[in-house]
Amino acid sequence: MRNRLASICLVASSLLLSPVVGHAQAGKGKPVAAEGAGATGGKTPRNNSDDEADSGPVTAGQMTEEAAQAKRLFDGEKWSEAALRLKRVVDGDTGDDEGNKQIAQYHLAIALYRLQFYQASYAIFSQIADKPNHLKFNETLLWLSKLATQLPEPADIIERVGKYKTEQIARFNNPQQRDLYWQLNYLLGRYKYRNRNYEEAISLFAKVDQKSKYYVQAQFFSGISYVQLRKSVPAVKSFQRVVQAIDDGIEGVEDEARMRDLAFLSMARTYYSASVRLDDNNVPTIDAARLSAAVKYWNRVDVASEYWLDSLFEQSWAYFMAGLYPQALGNIHTIESPYFPNSFYPEADILKAVVAFTICQYQDATVIVAKMQKKYEPIKKELEAILNRFKGEGSEEQFFKFLRDVRAGKGNLSPTVRPIVENALSDRQLLRNLEYVRILDEEDARFKKAPANFRNSPVGADVTDALDFARGLAIRNAGTLGRERYQRNLDELNEHLRDSAKILIDITAAERNKLNQQVVSGQLSKEEALTYGVVKPDDEHVLWPFDGEYWRDELGFYRQVVTSKCSK
Repeated sequence: MRNRLASICLVASSLLLSPVVGHAQAGKGKPVAAEGAGATGGKTPRNNSDDEADSGPVTAGQMTEEAAQAKRLFDGEKWSEAALRLKRVVDGDTGDDEGNKQIAQYHLAIALYRLQFYQASYAIFSQIADKPNHLKFNETLLWLSKLATQLPEPADIIERVGKYKTEQIARFNNPQQRDLYWQLNYLLGRYKYRNRNYEEAISLFAKVDQKSKYYVQAQFFSGISYVQLRKSVPAVKSFQRVVQAIDDGIEGVEDEARMRDLAFLSMARTYYSASVRLDDNNVPTIDAARLSAAVKYWNRVDVASEYWLDSLFEQSWAYFMAGLYPQALGNIHTIESPYFPNSFYPEADILKAVVAFTICQYQDATVIVAKMQKKYEPIKKELEAILNRFKGEGSEEQFFKFLRDVRAGKGNLSPTVRPIVENALSDRQLLRNLEYVRILDEEDARFKKAPANFRNSPVGADVTDALDFARGLAIRNAGTLGRERYQRNLDELNEHLRDSAKILIDITAAERNKLNQQVVSGQLSKEEALTYGVVKPDDEHVLWPFDGEYWRDELGFYRQVVTSKCSK
């Protein structure tokens, strides 16, 4: 039991994000990297160009007078009038050849961008990016980079950038477009990372210079790419560069403190995963130096950080593996303090029971398991009942509405499970999908203020179609992702409850064996018991016995005295 629980899959988190790693909320004590593909927001039901496949390069001949007039309006930055005329060219109403229709399509996408109809603009640029032989295929890459700053990650611009090769990005490697070059390497690196081409991703991230606002994100993703390749040393170096860049005052990093703590957490997880190895018999062997390094970096996560409790709990597993049971139980004592009423760490009871089992305190282990099952079995049933409300066709939209209600403090939840559900649905990647829906609603409101002749035109119909399609897809994706996050938390709770049942089986077997030993060798005397965690204060430390009252400045410093009853 101990061996299986100790084999924790600890890889650098995709908690990022912003603009990320999306964050997928990691299981307590068992964080994993997660990266969603996001919404394919560039696809629309209405095709603004020919529906035929990209059959080969074309040329543009002499344009018609109406197409020339549309181009003059475009050059004069009369975006609304230009868009109306360009749409006619694209639809073939003017009789222009395919080459001029492709050029008009490109200009129409730019006009819509200038009108701040970003989703509609993106829909057209997406069509162009899908056709390598399009006359404006290369030029579209520039506009995709611009849209990446206007639309959030679930719009999935990364997927469109993935249509391009490194040689096409290399043409931006000049003094005038160096920032763009760095951004595109980051976006293409994210595409390669998503598709598990980690070596290529690392190569692209390495091209993002320290002067780029994408440098920190690139280094972070480089680190988790190395983790995926099981290369812990270069992974840690990448995370260290994240911290160093922030300490050096790099500009353009959103929420610097959070990124620094995330890097520390990732280093700790990387060292921990490298410190524990299982032999052929599934018995763990520990690299003490790496385990110590993991503890060091967990300790560097700021106490005010959103990741502090996670770091404290994950550290408790490291203490357990090192045999430092008082520290492990002391950390859990902090997590269970009234300062964190909404924390949800059912695995903490598993760890307490495993510690008690390890030191042969079988009665204590049994009591811990019994209390855990009594507390969490009803919670599990209530969580299952809530999830069962969202099944069948249209369940994604229903769960999206539930998600928004929960975020607004509604949702018809009991006080017991509300903080658990809120925690499950606070995933950063999930919240970015909600943000995408909000941005689409803002764009729709902007469109409704446009002149009537624009709204009622074929261009207006395309804008409406693009917004409706993207919004519907974003809602379904958010609902699906939210339900997956909810299900994952429920699955983890079920796993912990199954673990608790297995501990009871192990206790029964161990007690029977202990009884046999005692019959042969006599009872274990009090003097033979081994005591852990006796604290001896020095000139710099004062011992404050816990009397039932918690103090904030004591959090993280608790130690619990434990006595082993195992025979020598």
